[in-house]
Amino acid sequence: MRYSRAAFYLDFDNVFGGLFKLDPDVAIQFASNPGVWLQRLSTTLTVDAPRRWLVLRCYLNPAGWVDYHPPLGEPSRLQFFRFRSSFISAGFEVIDCPRYNATKNGADIRIAVDVVDALSADVTYDEFVIASGDSDMTPLLQRLRRADRRTVVMSSVDAAEAFISIADRTINGQQLLELVQGEPVGVEDDEYDAVAAELDGIGGDHTYAGAVPSDHARAYEYFRSVVADKYNNASEPLNMANLAAQLRSELGPVIDETGWFGFGGFARAVESLKLPNLRMSKHEIWDESRHSPPADAVATVPRVTLPEPVERLTALINLPRLPQGWWPMIYQTLADYASSHQFNLTQCTSWTRDRLREQGFAINRNSVSFVVRGAAFGGCPLYRQPPPTAAEIGEAFVNNVLTRVDGEILTEEEIEMVRTWLGGYS
Repeated sequence: MRYSRAAFYLDFDNVFGGLFKLDPDVAIQFASNPGVWLQRLSTTLTVDAPRRWLVLRCYLNPAGWVDYHPPLGEPSRLQFFRFRSSFISAGFEVIDCPRYNATKNGADIRIAVDVVDALSADVTYDEFVIASGDSDMTPLLQRLRRADRRTVVMSSVDAAEAFISIADRTINGQQLLELVQGEPVGVEDDEYDAVAAELDGIGGDHTYAGAVPSDHARAYEYFRSVVADKYNNASEPLNMANLAAQLRSELGPVIDETGWFGFGGFARAVESLKLPNLRMSKHEIWDESRHSPPADAVATVPRVTLPEPVERLTALINLPRLPQGWWPMIYQTLADYASSHQFNLTQCTSWTRDRLREQGFAINRNSVSFVVRGAAFGGCPLYRQPPPTAAEIGEAFVNNVLTRVDGEILTEEEIEMVRTWLGGYS
């Protein structure tokens, strides 16, 4: 069986700290059982073959710690050294990185040096997985790109766009939690959950036509040509399940081997083609310039004209393009969840999405997760006790959005425009 030769470098303090802000229980699970999620990662979001881990390194500050407030029990100091043996048992080489000063432990420099050394090793690594959200490693990713190596950034925090844009693939905080918890690891936007469920019923027991070469790059080009041809010549919306079934039959095992060419699902693979005027519903795709929307397309995000500074933020930090009046509804629904549930990020994003859609707001889990992460990194995690209010969630989220951009980018007037659009909190 062919494998992709992979090297994995984990900045423990960075990743664990980010996960802990999102969901402490999952962060502890991540650090206590690394072998479980590592095994899943070997076959998750791959390109052309499962990963074989030739290098596994964990860079950890043995004196690091976080304050832990369990739902039941006394607050305690959770020290990082207790997880050292777990990573050793999972096959990691653990490299102690004590702090050089109040904020830096030197893990980023150690990782950069080790990765550059690996580039000159006798073994040629196909893929480098960098588990960190530290944008200081942007030059390292640029160096790997020049060496024509695939890169994956695993980041539990909202990393700088300039950093993650260089990577071939990003595993974000939501996906990392799914990986740790043993759930299906989706792509960033789950707007097409119903499509995925329907496609799950299209099993692998299809007769392979055999006319398409097994080479993955050529198979993707075939996929592109078939979908584009069907789309351009369609007189009405196309049923995605039928189209996916046809392509499974014609392309055979390559679909499952690559996970729809590394995009994680049929809908995302179609999106990658950048078809003109493409619109999607739960079951169909269509050209909005030529076709009438299908009946199931009523619950879609309306087209919205954003104020110029808000438009800028959508490009800078991937701020969701939502109408102004939708933001307070998200904060309120998240507050309702926090006051009625024991927090779990995966459940929280699903529950909130479903409640909002029941009220007519076509919001996907990725947008909800964006707000949850922003609120947590803004100082208002939803697992906090007493549960945060809608106003506290909104204020923390807006403040986090504004701190993620250079202060020189927005004027005071523009900052107020952003605050007003996102909920008016100050």
